[in-house]
Amino acid sequence: MKALIIGLNYAPEPSGNAPYTTKLSQGLARRGVSVKVLTGYPHYPEWKIPDGYTGLSMEENLSGVPVKRLRSSVPERPNGLGRLFMEITFGIRTVLERWDRPDVVLVVSPALFSAAFAILRARICRIPVGIWVQDLYSKGMEETGPALSPLALLMKRIESAIFNAADGVSVIHERFREHVTNELGVPAHRVLVIRNWTHVHHHHSFDRSAARRRLGWAETDFIALHAGNMGVKQGLENVIDTARLVGRSGSDVRFVLLGNGNQRRNLESKGAGIATLQFLEPLPDRDYSEALRSADVLLVNERPGVKEMSVPSKLTSYFVTGLPIIAATDAGSATAHELSAAGAGIRAESGSPAALAAAIEHLRQEPRSAQDFGAAGRQYSHRVLTEEAAVESYVRWLSALASRKQTR
Repeated sequence: MKALIIGLNYAPEPSGNAPYTTKLSQGLARRGVSVKVLTGYPHYPEWKIPDGYTGLSMEENLSGVPVKRLRSSVPERPNGLGRLFMEITFGIRTVLERWDRPDVVLVVSPALFSAAFAILRARICRIPVGIWVQDLYSKGMEETGPALSPLALLMKRIESAIFNAADGVSVIHERFREHVTNELGVPAHRVLVIRNWTHVHHHHSFDRSAARRRLGWAETDFIALHAGNMGVKQGLENVIDTARLVGRSGSDVRFVLLGNGNQRRNLESKGAGIATLQFLEPLPDRDYSEALRSADVLLVNERPGVKEMSVPSKLTSYFVTGLPIIAATDAGSATAHELSAAGAGIRAESGSPAALAAAIEHLRQEPRSAQDFGAAGRQYSHRVLTEEAAVESYVRWLSALASRKQTR
């Protein structure tokens, strides 16, 4: 089987969709699939193309996978129009690029609009095409703005049309499947749930005390760490306000924000002068793993109103650490559902510094409960969220899609 994977994000980007697209491509190749990847120039989460990536296109071979990078616009400020233009320019470039007659095409969303271009070409060329949905654009607009705004309703129609134009839709959570079938009108038999997995590999040789010293953490510090993107939907102002609140009490709880994103500068400005708050730059895989495992509790924080638009990818990495998780999120959100299903931690009300502070203090005072939550998360990861199971599911799904080529 010859598979073409088209997605805007790929390694060496450390977060977002890139690690999953990268690992899937490599996993398919190891299983005998002839894989080719069309992707963009690395830019996320800094929204800046690093040195060394020049020209209008580049070809690489990464872990046995041929990768062709196509330059598109990258907005300095990733607002709606900037992202739309980036997706459209990448989409046009993928349509004009040589595809080498694949048996099946897999497009990754985000980016939804560039995926639309690829789906259109695949349909014209009579190539089976599937779309891998990591985030829901229409839900994002509803949950971060007026739900019934004309723009949100238009996005819902566009997303529905794009998903229905594909031969198959893969989503990362059952809650996504419900929305795609019930709200976007995609026939249920064409929508498949394949869960994401942890892309962080933990090394057995790990000295927690040494890692904490490298990170500047005292043995007496109780570290509450949030890792990943610092964007609008994370609503990390809540963590800043919690750090300020806890700092006034003289507690030994220390808050760490690890990563980057379009809100980081604003957050650093808002958190200036808070002694209980630390920002860390993105770390290489091993250092990232050690930072996670050196914390005492891991945080997920979502802006109030965010319920269905995404399932934080950080959860897959959090679960395998064996540490408890606190999710500051709305009741009934996809994140709350996932945390409950894993039994890996507790929910705090979103947008409430007092509630987040109380949840952290509860786990600090109840180390046995914290251990039980951590153990449950690790068991859930091994039972439900393995890379091997996911890749095998994609092999079966893509093979089923590719078989349709013979009948067209």
